[in-house]
Amino acid sequence: MAEKPTLKIGHLSITDHLILGVTDLKLKKGAEKFEHCTLQTVLKNGWNEVADSLSVKSLDGAFILAPTAMDLFKSGVAIKLLLLTHRNGSILVKNKRAHIEKIEDFAGKTVLIPYQLSIHNMLFHKLLSEKGLKPGRSVEPNIDVTLEVVAPFQMPEALQYDEDGEIGGFIVAEPIGSQVIASGLGEEFYLSKDLWPGHPCCVFVMRDEIIAKYPDAVQELTTSFVKSGKAIDAQPDPAAVIGSKFLSQDVEVVRRVLTYPPDRITTSELFPVLEDLATIQKYMMDKMKIMTTLIDLEKFVDTSFAIAAGAK
Repeated sequence: MAEKPTLKIGHLSITDHLILGVTDLKLKKGAEKFEHCTLQTVLKNGWNEVADSLSVKSLDGAFILAPTAMDLFKSGVAIKLLLLTHRNGSILVKNKRAHIEKIEDFAGKTVLIPYQLSIHNMLFHKLLSEKGLKPGRSVEPNIDVTLEVVAPFQMPEALQYDEDGEIGGFIVAEPIGSQVIASGLGEEFYLSKDLWPGHPCCVFVMRDEIIAKYPDAVQELTTSFVKSGKAIDAQPDPAAVIGSKFLSQDVEVVRRVLTYPPDRITTSELFPVLEDLATIQKYMMDKMKIMTTLIDLEKFVDTSFAIAAGAK
């Protein structure tokens, strides 16, 4: 009998990672059985924690921001991108106290982003650049909008304590944005799907040595994620109930994220498209200067598991 490993998969408490929660619940309830591995979900507080845990090999795999995964790969962390975990699903929220009516009103304000190497940073940069505004960290010269990296779960609190409206808002994965809107502190300014329709964001990566040692287990996991993704899109109501438990969020907030509008986040098309990833790294290198070299995406992405799983 072959050894049955426990695969530790890191994630954050965001809707982008809901396919992991659905798979986890199916296993716990016996609705699905794994022959080749046991799944252990590992909740992390912020993106730096996920990245560090992959680097030191305390995780076998993770749901992580695509550009962050690329950067880890570039720095020599032996990982492969196997699957997208969703498309769309983020939101730019304006702080009600900041009196933002149009993009230009973000000038002179601070905007919170979840991580430097994130789609969120890229989409916000694109939005501002089109209006001739320059975002950057407070230490950079001649910037119009100050960017501050804050872990997603801490963003609602940051807005709560910002009595003078110095924070213009934030761009982040759901359901953080909808949670703040429901609390009355913020208002929707843009959905990420309207800035780049069908954009990738978080991806599922595994360490090379785990893929080499337990290919059947990795396939089993990938196939389950693809099924879970299709189930969420097909049945958002039960998915919202699972999501509220997995994300410790109000069920109505999660339901709204999954249904209104229907393509706010999609989980049924998880096949990793190299052109999309190329767009991200090229923009971050040419326009944002936060990536210094391009990685070889053919070496970083392994689509064989997604193909076998029937990912679209």
